[in-house]
Amino acid sequence: MSNILEVEGLRKSYGSFVLHDISFDLPCGYIMGFIGPNGAGKTTTIKLILDVIRGENGSVKLFGREHSPSQNESIGVVMDAPLYLDEWTVDDVEKAISPFYKQWDKKAFAGLVGQFGIEKKKKVKELSRGMKVKLQIAAALSHNATLLILDEPTSGLDPVAREEICDLLREFISDENKSVLFSTHITSDLEKIADYITFILNGNIVFTGTKDALLEKYARATGGLSDINGEQKRLIIGYREHSTGFEGMVDIADIDKLPAGVLIEEINLEEIIIFMNKGAKLHE
Repeated sequence: MSNILEVEGLRKSYGSFVLHDISFDLPCGYIMGFIGPNGAGKTTTIKLILDVIRGENGSVKLFGREHSPSQNESIGVVMDAPLYLDEWTVDDVEKAISPFYKQWDKKAFAGLVGQFGIEKKKKVKELSRGMKVKLQIAAALSHNATLLILDEPTSGLDPVAREEICDLLREFISDENKSVLFSTHITSDLEKIADYITFILNGNIVFTGTKDALLEKYARATGGLSDINGEQKRLIIGYREHSTGFEGMVDIADIDKLPAGVLIEEINLEEIIIFMNKGAKLHE
């Protein structure tokens, strides 16, 4: 299995924030969810991958080679908000960005704009948030990109619009030479479509691997306050007490160390982020 993206030892400092020598690989033909709370380092990592900012250490390989400007033709980028002028029409968007891509496909762009139901005469400022995201996707898919990088594009979209975008990403990777790096807080979308997950917290990678491996590594633990002792509490990640007992997350390897009275349940990606973040704050 070859990798479309290889991040090795990236480091970047911003005041008190440090991206700590992070590393992960994205294989060809898959979708990787890039998750973590606000301020964890997701956008900084994406900017380093795209060479928008320079790191202090580490390397990025795209398609097996050190990243160079010539590879940008093969990368499609979709951001939280498009970098298009509000007064531009769809035609203006194409005129502005197409010269930057040697492989720009005018027919493909027109077809995607039509497929997405984007009115060509409308100005960018008149488009809904969902339509703005689709316009970015149309542009990203119209220059023969093989790697899509998305940074929070579905935030604020309704479930129907998000499902449409997830369908587009599934269709994109049906070509096994293409991959997606998808940064989002909406983890329910990733549970539907992601094959791999990279989880970043406080500038550190705490997990990178298959989605199933992450979901199988941890479980949700709940019980009464009298069910566990002080030593056992330390096994509960993100331990929190409430009026009826406690809740938190436990590594599957530690379940046998907990009393039978503790309820162990399956966990989802959102809960993993929440409990891991709570656990990190408790140890600050």
